[in-house]
Amino acid sequence: MGHQNVRHILGLSGGKDSTALAILLHQEIPEMEYFFCDTHKELPETYEYLDRIKARLGIKISYLSEKRGFDHWLAMHDGLLPSPQMRWCTVKMKIKPLEEFVGEDETISYVGIRADENRDGYISTKPNIKPVFPFKERGLVKEDIIRILEDSGIGLPDYYRWRSRSGCFFCFFQRKYEWVMLAQEHPALFAKAVDYESNHKDGRTYTWTDGETLLELLTRKQDIISKHEKAIQREQKAAPNRPLAESLEAVLEEEDMGLPCLACHL
Repeated sequence: MGHQNVRHILGLSGGKDSTALAILLHQEIPEMEYFFCDTHKELPETYEYLDRIKARLGIKISYLSEKRGFDHWLAMHDGLLPSPQMRWCTVKMKIKPLEEFVGEDETISYVGIRADENRDGYISTKPNIKPVFPFKERGLVKEDIIRILEDSGIGLPDYYRWRSRSGCFFCFFQRKYEWVMLAQEHPALFAKAVDYESNHKDGRTYTWTDGETLLELLTRKQDIISKHEKAIQREQKAAPNRPLAESLEAVLEEEDMGLPCLACHL
């Protein structure tokens, strides 16, 4: 099969790794197609970041959406909120639109997993989509990613002040501190997440975060924030030259419940 018959695609998540990959490859592979699977449940900062990427790199991004949206799929799953055990949102809202975008075309998909990561999940199992991992091939690790972002003038997304991953505003992979900060930064979005949780026919059985409702979590706001600030101070003492965004990420990773979905957080 000739080069020209193969499609080259790169999924942007609004996160740092996929963005750095776009910066790295946009001149090497001029025919690259960039896409973003839009759940319509994203943070405003995510859309701003995508605009920044488009402007700096001079690329087009296709915004792919699942026609029926989150609320339709929530109803189809009997109101069962997605969770680490049941990640139906990733399947329906990220993988399905990607597979429709590609169809049956022979496609190479460029995936931003770094050389210092030990996950190598891939998001589609279609045989015509072949994943490649340029960061792994080139031995690029987290520091390299940050440097690529800074050198390009794109930098980190603005949500990096308070959370370290892209993804929906109600993503169940958020840590307690990130939920508390969502309430502070985007009260209306937090209120929507609370609605999803409390408007279920079985009431309080389904919660976004393990073992407590968002409103219960919010009552511990001061405690969560002060614990977080202490942990940040510890991190910064241990590594004084490290940028704040990286200390934030290190602290949040300590609280981690597990590895997030590749389609949403790269």
